[in-house]
Amino acid sequence: MTTHDFLTGAQRSAQLSFSDQPAWIVMDEVSGGWVLQIGGVEQSHVDLEDPTRIVHEYLRRMANVLDEAWPHGRPLRVAHLGGGALTLARYVQATRPGSAQVVVEIERELPTLVTTALPMPAGTDLEIVIGDAREQLAAMERRRFDAIVLDVFSGEESPEHLAVKDFYLEAFSHLEPDGMLLVNVGDDAGQRFLAAQVRELEDASAEAGLTGVWTLTHASLLSTPADGNMVLLAGGALSSPEVEQWRSAWMKAGPHPAAVLDPAETMEAFRGRGCPQSR
Repeated sequence: MTTHDFLTGAQRSAQLSFSDQPAWIVMDEVSGGWVLQIGGVEQSHVDLEDPTRIVHEYLRRMANVLDEAWPHGRPLRVAHLGGGALTLARYVQATRPGSAQVVVEIERELPTLVTTALPMPAGTDLEIVIGDAREQLAAMERRRFDAIVLDVFSGEESPEHLAVKDFYLEAFSHLEPDGMLLVNVGDDAGQRFLAAQVRELEDASAEAGLTGVWTLTHASLLSTPADGNMVLLAGGALSSPEVEQWRSAWMKAGPHPAAVLDPAETMEAFRGRGCPQSR
């Protein structure tokens, strides 16, 4: 049976109870693979034949971060706050077999839709938790992760209780000493929400005794106003003496044109957009 035959017979849509939006799994006629749409807007892309192929730029940058920050092939413990079509979880399983992963998703119907229509790679160790990301992470108490991926932010529509210093501090408490928090932030051309997140994450990092915030993005977003996504990084892993080597690898890996800002450069870039200079 081909992938297309399997999907033809699988559940490919669901009504999401939390957002009251329809979700669909549809074929990507341009890039190949499959797309998760919610409310008619593309949220995720999955290539079932090659889970290491990532189409969305910000997810590709996140994957590059994971590739370099830990020895290649080493299993990781990863928490994904926000599930989508589980694109990054598939990538981790494909590149780091044996990784123990958990996804927290507020839309109860979404994980079933995704895993039914787009099965996970064989051998995937993935725990699915339904509920609010902050509440469910707190309920994990002493559980620790190598990486926590936060992928719920999109400007003014973002959950306010996840966009504050206190939540970032709570997330840090669930990281190993050499762990990392990866935050995807989508924003409009004004980048005010993004600048606020840099400030909140910087303040949390300072209070936790960590180095500041790194930024990975499309280089043009730093100079030309436009809607887009940036990846913010924080955590003990970034104190590694190898971090400049990682930076070179992240720049080389793209997608291009790529920009990788260290903490000082991050604060400089956003100072004029509502983000004060680091103390």
